Amino acid sequence: MTTPQQPIGSGFGRDTTAQEVLHGQDLSGRLAVVTGGYSGLGLETTRALHAAGAHVVVPARRVDSATETLSGLDRVEVAELDLGDQDSIRRFAEELVASGRHVDMLIDSAGIMACPETRIGPGWEAQLGTNHLGHYALVNRLWPALRGGARVISVSSAGHRRSGIRWEDPQLETGYDKWVAYGQSKTANALFALHLDRLAEGDGVRAFSLHPGGIMTPLQRHVPHEEQVRLGWVDEDGRPVNAAFKTPQQGAATQVWAATSPQLDGRGGVYLEDVDIARVVPSDADGPGVREHAADPEQAARLWELSARLTGVDAFA
Repeated sequence: MTTPQQPIGSGFGRDTTAQEVLHGQDLSGRLAVVTGGYSGLGLETTRALHAAGAHVVVPARRVDSATETLSGLDRVEVAELDLGDQDSIRRFAEELVASGRHVDMLIDSAGIMACPETRIGPGWEAQLGTNHLGHYALVNRLWPALRGGARVISVSSAGHRRSGIRWEDPQLETGYDKWVAYGQSKTANALFALHLDRLAEGDGVRAFSLHPGGIMTPLQRHVPHEEQVRLGWVDEDGRPVNAAFKTPQQGAATQVWAATSPQLDGRGGVYLEDVDIARVVPSDADGPGVREHAADPEQAARLWELSARLTGVDAFA
């Protein structure tokens, strides 16, 4: 059933924290997988889910760093995964599926932003290859562990406003722009959740995408200080100056709500922001909302076909 892309009046808002979203919820006995769950928003998500009783698996490219960061948290385990390496994704997924555990929540929170031109795997542009194709393959390979009640959360961004899918040149081989590449990958995150929900609803799996808000995290590591000043993010001393920035705890709220809230039971495929369902707005609009090009079912189906062809993986084929 198609969920309307319009707010439901969740009672939460921009300043809500992940802890407030989970107030009164007991996630004991439930298993969450949080990519990037040891840094930035992913770390806050891991902490919030753990505090509510969940067992959390944190796939990490930097296993030692993740283990150190998450030390002291029982019910949190770290496993090796590089989203830019399809073989690594296959190994991680096969091990988790073989364990026989059911994944209740898969939160695709890891990502890279505005990096210099980089090619991974068979020559894929790194932001599309990591942010989208890596998570696409992960979800499809984990499908046996997701069937029957899981929620899949695809962390997009307001960055999707910068670009739709570059259908004639998705790998940006004819000219690289780091922000166009980032925007395309975030549009892909939204379209992925839209089509996954259509495919998976019959098996009890629902998918959501979201904009967590602007937050200063290690995600900005590829953006030079001078550019951050020019963009109005920080002052000359590196202090945040944009009042629109959220704290990491506030930034994690929407993805935690998407993964756990009973308010979303029976819903799926929609783009969320500020802990509610967002509205669809024209692609050239200003302000909040999901742009039309990131909420288009036909483009979502087309992207799925392209992703299946590139990765060689499709759990629904």
